[in-house]
Parts: sequence; C-alpha cells; structure tokens
Amino acid sequence: MAEILPGLHLVEGVDAFTHVYLLKDEGDRWVLIDTGLPGADAPIAAYLAKLHIAPKQVTNILVTHLHNDHTGNLARLQKLTGGRTHAHWLEAAFIAARPKYDGPGVPPAHPTEVDHRLQDGDRLDLAGGLVAYHTPGHTPGHLAYYHPGRKWLFSGDLFMGTPELSLTVPEYTHHTLSAQVSARRVQELAVDALLTYHGGPFLQNGHKEIAAVVGRF
Repeated sequence: MAEILPGLHLVEGVDAFTHVYLLKDEGDRWVLIDTGLPGADAPIAAYLAKLHIAPKQVTNILVTHLHNDHTGNLARLQKLTGGRTHAHWLEAAFIAARPKYDGPGVPPAHPTEVDHRLQDGDRLDLAGGLVAYHTPGHTPGHLAYYHPGRKWLFSGDLFMGTPELSLTVPEYTHHTLSAQVSARRVQELAVDALLTYHGGPFLQNGHKEIAAVVGRF
C-alpha cells in the first residue's frame, strides 16, 4: 500500500508519471487530489477497494487545474463517489467548456461542472485544514493546496520533478513568467513535503527544493 506519509496515499496503478493523491479526512472520510488521465478511474477504484474504502467515503475531490491528465476522470469519479468537486473559478469555467480552453496542454475531454469555485486564500475544512493558493502560469487558474499544520504543498503542475525539480516546461505552460512569480510566492511557505504531480514527490526538504528552482531564474 502506497501510504507515503501518515494519512496520505499515492494511488497505485495510475500511470507512473501521474500522481493522484488520496488524503485522510476526519472520521471515515477521504479527499482525492486530481483524477488522472481518462481511464484512471479503474485503478483509483481498485485502490480504494484494496484499502476497504467505499467510494462514498471520498467526499471531496480537489482539482489543481483544467488539463486532461488532471480532470480526465472528474465526471466519472464525481458520479462514483458523490464527492463535492473544487477548482479555481477560472479553471471551473474551462473545465465546463464555457469557454473551451485554447491554451497549451490538452483541455478536458468531457465538460464537467465543478461544485465549488475557489478563490485565492480560500480555506477548506478538510484533513485538518487546507488553503487554496492561486498559482497561475501553467494555466490561468492553477491552484496549489497547502496544509499549514503538516507543511505539505500539493503543487499540481507548478513544478515537475523528473528527477530534478523544475518549473513545468514552457511548451505546456500558459505563461512561464507568471509561473516564476507563483514559484516565488510558494517559496515563502514553510514546506516539508512537496507533493508534485509529475515526478517526485519530495517528502523532505521541500522548501529547499523550491528555493533551488527559484535560484535558477
């Protein structure tokens, strides 16, 4: 079982380059962070079954951004779990294809309505408290989710760790200079575990890793 930190699982069976996280909430509830490429709903469901977690125990699904490798199973997992979905208000519009996203990267294959449209600094009463940080650059409404108590940062595609940490490459990024500003912003956070989506994760010294990236700008 891929419990990488207490109460945090890296879901097994998803594409090796794609990290879907499962986070323990209060009681018997769980939070899913991003949903993988289309077809990843099957290994996600299998992993829940392996942990004896009923789908309805996944009560919230957090989305970092609109790209299809993050939203590819959003509608299916929304239906399977009944979980409440969350994304930045800009991304929510693109995920629903109102309008259809025309930037770099693959837009969602299936338009999906997001339940909760977040803004920068919104606090989520999940897993002991998470904060949504607007980290634009890779996409206009990209979000990172920060757990102040545990000093964990779910950074989505602000960074890649393949194997050295870097910003996500420009050809898949809407505006790299904005991503640099976002990286400088999260550098101000106390980060132990940097939970990247592609490559990594970095379970220790996350702040040091971020500082090294910023130092190369």
